[in-house]
Amino acid sequence: MAVDPEGSVAQLKGVGPKLQETLGRLGIFRLLDLLIHLPARYQDRSQLIPLSELRSGDEAFVEGVILGSKITFGRSRGLEVLIGNGQRELRLRFFHFNKAQQRAFEDGKHIRAFGSVSFIGRHLAMAHPEYQVFDAPPGPPKPELIPVYPTTQGLGQARLRNLTKALQRLDWPKAPGTPFEKLLYLHRPDDLARAEEISEALALDELCAYYVVMKRRALKRRKQQAVALPQKDGLGRTLRDNLAFELTDAQRRVIRETLTDLENDVPMLRLVQGDVGSGKTIVAAFAAIRAIEHGCQTAVMAPTELLAEQHQLNFQQWLEPLGIQVALLTGQMTAKSQRETLQRIASGEVQVIIGTHALFQDKVIFHKLALAIIDEQHRFGVHQRMALQHKGAYPHQLVMTATPIPRTLTMTLYADMDVSVIDELPKGRQPITTHTAAQPKRPELIERLRKILAQGQQAYWVCTLIEPSEEIEALSAEEAFDLLRRELPEFRVALLHGRMKGDEKVEVMRAFKAGEYQLLVATTVVEVGVDVPNATQMFIENAERLGLAQLHQLRGRVGRGSKASRCFLLFKPGVSQAGQHRLNALRQSQDGFYLAEQDLKLRGPGDILGTRQSGEQSFKIADLSEHAHLMPRVVQRCETMMNAAPASDDGIYLTGLLNTWAASDNAHLSV
Repeated sequence: MAVDPEGSVAQLKGVGPKLQETLGRLGIFRLLDLLIHLPARYQDRSQLIPLSELRSGDEAFVEGVILGSKITFGRSRGLEVLIGNGQRELRLRFFHFNKAQQRAFEDGKHIRAFGSVSFIGRHLAMAHPEYQVFDAPPGPPKPELIPVYPTTQGLGQARLRNLTKALQRLDWPKAPGTPFEKLLYLHRPDDLARAEEISEALALDELCAYYVVMKRRALKRRKQQAVALPQKDGLGRTLRDNLAFELTDAQRRVIRETLTDLENDVPMLRLVQGDVGSGKTIVAAFAAIRAIEHGCQTAVMAPTELLAEQHQLNFQQWLEPLGIQVALLTGQMTAKSQRETLQRIASGEVQVIIGTHALFQDKVIFHKLALAIIDEQHRFGVHQRMALQHKGAYPHQLVMTATPIPRTLTMTLYADMDVSVIDELPKGRQPITTHTAAQPKRPELIERLRKILAQGQQAYWVCTLIEPSEEIEALSAEEAFDLLRRELPEFRVALLHGRMKGDEKVEVMRAFKAGEYQLLVATTVVEVGVDVPNATQMFIENAERLGLAQLHQLRGRVGRGSKASRCFLLFKPGVSQAGQHRLNALRQSQDGFYLAEQDLKLRGPGDILGTRQSGEQSFKIADLSEHAHLMPRVVQRCETMMNAAPASDDGIYLTGLLNTWAASDNAHLSV
């Protein structure tokens, strides 16, 4: 009898309540979840690499004799095992170990280890390798591809491999469109080329399922009824005449496209893409005015309180001279302030409501909501967007992103949306000069920074880590904060990172914008933040660890004023070729759409859309950078299957795809 893919993983031998809880942290609850939890990569352990041939950055399978072991004390307690082959030595380093492991490393025993090689000082080392100890010299390694899975604390590779091995013994359904046999193969492949071929076929299937759901969702939306907002030239014309700047041609075009949508009683769902600093917010303001002219309200949702406050300042500056009331609603407000704001929203006294997730609360009752504006679309899931929909009859939606998305991705990922692109920067914007520098040049950059700050300008210093790590060799934000305060005692330095409380972060950014701090040391939390026109210098530590899209976003924090701005990308010596390509591309171009295309080609660590964190695109197999070339095939194939009769081969296959890829964990995709 075929197994039920929706059945619990508790059916597997050895999976008790504790292991269930651990698997749950990886999103594994059903047998299907475990089956789709595919290896991130494979280790080829068919060939041993001699110690003499090891280089930093290699991932290698090595063999040697244990020469000694000792407990080390640094930032934390560790175990170091020295192995050698008579020609060269290698240090195996463990920061989490027990006494049984320690006793196993006896002098003179043979050992095989697999892991990443790096230099610790002058010594070649391998941190936390997988290993096996032998009493005598082992025979030749047997050829095999070892799966390496994404894991979590308390769940090692060996345990995961045993669990996925157990899946092989189950009888899986074999209906059309059910890819269980292919998925099983990817857990235990015997040929890497064939595994890649099967993985691409599964990615095509998954993208097809997603595309069909998006198209069906668009058809369902068009059957709903929203408030029609026909043209009125009063407030919109006044706003245009009052602006202190001239709209670009691209802004005018996108405003026109948006307002045309609002004239219809079909709910608008329009995505506005614009590069960093392209002026998307003013487009949103014109849309809001159209709703207000008809006696309706507009809700503006931002992913952070910092960004919500920035929107509040902009909307107040533009709209309050026109007699339009703007209010801010966030979770950090006092109970009294929240109560008063909620009353003003319910009565209709406030026409534009700006907030964070607080807008989803049940107690938020709108007087007449006709338009929902969602900023930084990729940071919100569908569930959150839909929650705003239920606050009105069926409000129009305008979603915005500063993450440029390549055309090949847009046509599939946003098949349920109309898309507008602001592909022109406002006139007078100063270009940002980008430089690369190896980390040993940090003292020179600090001296340069001193001169800039002395001129009254401000700067960011961005780090990829909050605190020091034993496993990642990188300057943390805490270390940079201490260093820069020590080196620049004449200036005020602030620290900002994601573990700080919300009100603390807001206060730091407020003070930095007000000029109370000259230098802000931060993690990548400033990627989306407030505008500080006086900030002209951006320094990014370990820039090689970030993707192009994220680097471009960070760089866009400067260049907001009239002064020339610079961005310095600090990299660790010995950066990979792909890392060099990324840094060079950023140095040569400020075009976010070009850089997004390069990010796809280079497959850097930065995810263009942030899809792994988003509630919108929860792909299990497909990788948007790797599989961009499949998008035209996805569209062609899906249009054929959607037009096919349900009982046809295409119709049956499509049903199988949807049952697998739009299952319960992707219920937000269901129609």
